[in-house]
Amino acid sequence: MPTCACDKQMFGEGKHVCQVKSRDGVASNEETQEYDPAVRYIDGSVRLRNPNIELMDQDILYHLALGSGSHDLVEMFGDVKFVCMGGTPKRMEQFAHYIMKEIGHKLPAGTTLLDISQYSYRYSMYKVGPVLSISHGMGIPSVGILLHEVIKLMYHAKVKDPIFFRIGTCGGINVEGGTVVISEEAVDGMLRTYLEVPVLGKLVRRPAKLDRQLTRELKALAHRDDPYDTIVGKTMCTCDFYEGQARMDGAFCEFSEQERMDYLNELHSNGVVNIEMESIAFAALTHLAGIKSAVVCVTLIDRFKGDQVMAPKEVLDEWQIRPQQLVARYITRYLQRKGRLSLEGHGSMCVKSPRRFKLVQQESENYD
Repeated sequence: MPTCACDKQMFGEGKHVCQVKSRDGVASNEETQEYDPAVRYIDGSVRLRNPNIELMDQDILYHLALGSGSHDLVEMFGDVKFVCMGGTPKRMEQFAHYIMKEIGHKLPAGTTLLDISQYSYRYSMYKVGPVLSISHGMGIPSVGILLHEVIKLMYHAKVKDPIFFRIGTCGGINVEGGTVVISEEAVDGMLRTYLEVPVLGKLVRRPAKLDRQLTRELKALAHRDDPYDTIVGKTMCTCDFYEGQARMDGAFCEFSEQERMDYLNELHSNGVVNIEMESIAFAALTHLAGIKSAVVCVTLIDRFKGDQVMAPKEVLDEWQIRPQQLVARYITRYLQRKGRLSLEGHGSMCVKSPRRFKLVQQESENYD
């Protein structure tokens, strides 16, 4: 188990209070860290709420095509600080190239960005220094599977105090297309603030909480000269793209236009400003893991005005960059302020057991 290098340690209400020091022993400018022992070791590295993992000979992350016995996960991912997730592989590959330029990351001569999870055929993953850029697919089940394995990856890699972002698209509620929305809270289609999961025949409720300080810091990074608005509000997360979002353009529709508008007005009166399909699971699982997280999306349409996205492709492409820009501003500012994080890692594979690596590939391919 990792240990703390503090000269003095204080314990109160089950939390360890640690004044971080630099290598020369001088206290840093960082705020004092408090760690919940249920989700953190005392040096800040991620701890799992599953004692079974420590007893396993190898933990295979099936949907990432990685394994704790086949890969040196500490060597590959130990310097990670930011995990950025978005829906499609193409978008997250583009973000990886974008953030590489923004933070001044350089690839070794003759190399290109590597899709680390290429053998999984499900998600894509790119590493740019301390930043992971990962696709999460569409909907709660897909992002939930990914989060289980990425949180385990943080544990195996001994990553300290990671910050997770979901970067995506959404529909606005009385909000113009192209508006950037930072979620202050995630709710479901019934406006409940928790993720409900059936476990062993019983419904388990997990609070869907996002980091409020992180939300405020992101909002403060919105520029006055940005040619669009950046707002903060509640995000409704649905399990369906059509009826669950009050759309009238699906294969089925058993409600009237008036009923649709009444529902959207109710959402608006309750502070909901956008609708998407991942935030409640993202918020609930990162909160359960004790990981700071935020959701930043761009609206593609004002749902008060219709269901079909009518903006031209070049406009949509420009809009989708806007959440990436805001998150990149946060990452760049953080790295400039902290300064000490490595920018050298570029996602190279570090296989420590070729035999187990082959097994991981086979196991991942079996989960078609």
